[in-house]
Amino acid sequence: MNKALHALVYVFLLLAGVALFFEIQLNAKRSLLTDRNRLQEDYIVRIAKTIEKSDPTKDEAPLEIKKDSDSVEAKLVDAPNFENLLEEYPAELEKTNLETYNWDNINDRTGLRNVYVLDAEGKPVIDGTGFLSRGSDEDKLLSSLFESCKLQQSRLNSTRSALTDMRGKLEAIVNELNKLKPEARQDKVTIVERDEKIAKLEEEKKELENQIVKLKAQIDELNSEITSLKDEVATAKDEAEAAKEEVAKRDKLIEQLKKLLQDAIQTAGNKSQGAGTAVSSIPAGDKGKIIRVDNENMFAVIEFTDEAIKQLKGNEPSRPLPILELSVKRPGFSGEAGEFVGRIKIRQEVAGKNYVICDILGAWEQDKMKIGDVVFAD
Repeated sequence: MNKALHALVYVFLLLAGVALFFEIQLNAKRSLLTDRNRLQEDYIVRIAKTIEKSDPTKDEAPLEIKKDSDSVEAKLVDAPNFENLLEEYPAELEKTNLETYNWDNINDRTGLRNVYVLDAEGKPVIDGTGFLSRGSDEDKLLSSLFESCKLQQSRLNSTRSALTDMRGKLEAIVNELNKLKPEARQDKVTIVERDEKIAKLEEEKKELENQIVKLKAQIDELNSEITSLKDEVATAKDEAEAAKEEVAKRDKLIEQLKKLLQDAIQTAGNKSQGAGTAVSSIPAGDKGKIIRVDNENMFAVIEFTDEAIKQLKGNEPSRPLPILELSVKRPGFSGEAGEFVGRIKIRQEVAGKNYVICDILGAWEQDKMKIGDVVFAD
């Protein structure tokens, strides 16, 4: 009997040791599961803060970036056609700081821990397959988060599509600008060649003016000689016959000299008229205003006054305009240089009107030029 009791005690001790071992292992697993659930819960809360709750609202007024769609030709277009590059652009995709999920409060964290559906007594509802989690607080929160993730992915795909379309439009604009730049460079080469030709004509003009001065001096000398000869004729009445013959010879010589001088003067005048007299400066004051401007392509259309056109062309209306630089101001503008906005350079006139196309000189720019700005000479 004692042996049986001893054996039974040993069995109970062995079972108690096994139970203790399993208790220790179970506590370790329970701690692991607790830490894992807490870590997953924290990451779900952090991930939820990066998910937007709903789509951004669309603006009633669409954005506009208008582009001149007419081709660039050697003519003025009073009313060019424009196209809106952002007509189909989803501007609502640019909205930031949209509301995201915030489950950092105790109620939402408690909901994330409610894995099962509870009955009226707070006990988990059990069906034939085990505890039901569909319809639980955790299931509702994660389902709403999943739907928002799908919406956010859809917005991301829409953004990618909008970026692709915008890149295509940007490529088209860049190609158009690259096509226009060689033409602009050729125009600048033409302007430089024209300036060199004008400078050469200026030198010829100065040379002709020097010749005219010399011819005038010769004329003065001849006039002085004529006066002296006339005095001698008046005092030589007694020698009338000889004097008449001598005077006749001298008069004939004078007429020949006069004709020679007139021919020389006329020849010099014709050369000067053929070469043209370019205007190198005009009087200070307001000369016109800007009626069209393109700050991207750096040109403006100026409407000059009749007086300014006359000052630029001088006495020859058919003479081309000189290549002069003028200043631009804006009444009421207050910049670093006062009302001064920038400078322009005369490029080409429009036939039949006082309109002149001018280049905008970027080095002088104080502000973007606008319609109505005043052009003046300083």
